[in-house]
Amino acid sequence: MSQTDSFIGFFEETLSFYRGLRGHNTKEWFDDHRKEYERFVLEQARAFVVDMGARLRAIAPGVISDPRVNRSLFRINRDTRFSKDKTPYKTHLALWLWEGVGKRMECSGFYFHLEPDRLMLGAGIYMFERPALEEYRRSVVHPVYGPKLADAIEALEGEVKGDGGCGLYTGERYKRVPRGYDPDHERAELLLNKGLVAGDDGPIPPELFTPVLLDYCMARYERMLPLHRWLVEMTERL
Repeated sequence: MSQTDSFIGFFEETLSFYRGLRGHNTKEWFDDHRKEYERFVLEQARAFVVDMGARLRAIAPGVISDPRVNRSLFRINRDTRFSKDKTPYKTHLALWLWEGVGKRMECSGFYFHLEPDRLMLGAGIYMFERPALEEYRRSVVHPVYGPKLADAIEALEGEVKGDGGCGLYTGERYKRVPRGYDPDHERAELLLNKGLVAGDDGPIPPELFTPVLLDYCMARYERMLPLHRWLVEMTERL
């Protein structure tokens, strides 16, 4: 399959590969199953990135969808240098389509995470680098940018009430409001965030195995769009 072929869906073998990798996370096993990885994971992952990027540009014109490893495709190899877990491979597929002028992981973007029994979609910035964190805090309390963020979060929460899907995920947070900011500010809770992400997490949908997965993801990314746009505008002020 070339990078220009259309996305036709992932396969049952895609999930089977990751199940096998979970139970046999060794270089020997991976080498024995490398052709399965290339056929059932990489080929369709690249096609998904290209086709999903084309869809997303209708709502996020500057989105970058680059079907190369270390661009929109995360490496399957784990960095074990500073980890107690020395298993060599990640047991999930991770894809990233980002928008902005900064480094790819410092921009807001759209995330795709596939495990054998779970599909997670997201949009936002998982962890702010120091300049972005400082701008984020200023923006939270800003008389214009702050209410816009509150509106974006409210819109996201409205989607949650609608079908129990998307929600706000803040991950690890600071314990105290940073020095120089009012702990009684109406948006003080947002000042505790180290990153800001909208997420949708659930079991494997039947759409995974068809081209309709593009529509499935697009519908959920659209719900996350207000938060993504706010973060893109924020990073443009850096």
